[in-house]
Amino acid sequence: MGVTIYGIKNCDTMKKARAWLDGRGVTYVFHDYKTAGIDVARLGQWAGKVGWEGLINRAGTTFRKLEEAEKADIDEEKALALMQAHPSLIKRPVLDVDGTLLVGFKPEAYEAQFG
Repeated sequence: MGVTIYGIKNCDTMKKARAWLDGRGVTYVFHDYKTAGIDVARLGQWAGKVGWEGLINRAGTTFRKLEEAEKADIDEEKALALMQAHPSLIKRPVLDVDGTLLVGFKPEAYEAQFG
């Protein structure tokens, strides 16, 4: 089983998700947006699976700090470009389990995925 967790190293939610995986012996690859970036093609694939609205974190400080013009009239193309330019806009974590995506950390969803 191929498992990759995408996020930012120092994010508290990421720490909880990684601790959950570690505690159950799930082997995974960690992809840190801050050091490795994220390509728009991958973001587009994810948006095709979960919708771009499900990927963008409108509640975080990064979104609130954007210029009003950047936040106005967001569509998929604009959202993907913003998330690529500002990876902190992507909800965390994004867990990819052989192509199945879990966005955000919900222990019950992880339990259902890994049993």
